[in-house]
Amino acid sequence: MNEDRIPATEGSARVTRRFLIAALPLSLGACVSAGPAGMPIASALYDPRRDPSYVAMYGPVPDERFPLPAVDLTKIKAPYLRQLVDYDTTEVAGTLIVDPGEKFLYLVNGDGTAMRYGVGVGREGFGWSGRATIQRKAEWPSWHPPVEMQARDPKAREWAGGMPGGLENPLGARALYLYQGGRDTLYRIHGTSQPWTIGTNVSSGCIRMINQDVVDLYRRVPAGTEVVVMSASEPGPLASLGGIV
Repeated sequence: MNEDRIPATEGSARVTRRFLIAALPLSLGACVSAGPAGMPIASALYDPRRDPSYVAMYGPVPDERFPLPAVDLTKIKAPYLRQLVDYDTTEVAGTLIVDPGEKFLYLVNGDGTAMRYGVGVGREGFGWSGRATIQRKAEWPSWHPPVEMQARDPKAREWAGGMPGGLENPLGARALYLYQGGRDTLYRIHGTSQPWTIGTNVSSGCIRMINQDVVDLYRRVPAGTEVVVMSASEPGPLASLGGIV
């Protein structure tokens, strides 16, 4: 299998990028070929955003309750596109690991690889780290802004009674609800109606994904999945999620 090895970034596990069929949506199966040999994820000679396989991966999804439009890949930095990577970790297969410093979410496969997704994370003052468990999953969830958000954001107050699911809903097409000690942390892994914000610090602490990616992740992880969110300032050690209720 052809691989392109790249140096690890600070605070990240050693990663070898692979252009594999497994990085495609479950529905595409083996219909798409691997990327060119020896080409990095984005170069003058190869850019996955122009690759038909990636265009299909992030294309329209008409069979959703609210049909998803295609993602404008020119607005997404290439490293944040879904891909299978080598990933060294002691976490067990099925664990989700979020690296807020690098803006990646990893689904550990247990064979030295992980499915990697680009994410948007909490802006300064809203980030958090630690361990939690997915105890609830929802398709096209309604959004209920927390009281604290309503106090600081007049737009959020308009939806104090809840915003129904839809393309403009801040939670996007899917939501995975994070619990700690049996209590809702009020943090979620969810889709977004603003895919161009992936790779940035923009949310109020939640972990946002491209809608096509969160739909893919939703299919892969059951309720009960363990989630590890690394510290953005010290990516190696894992901090506690203290103070989240």
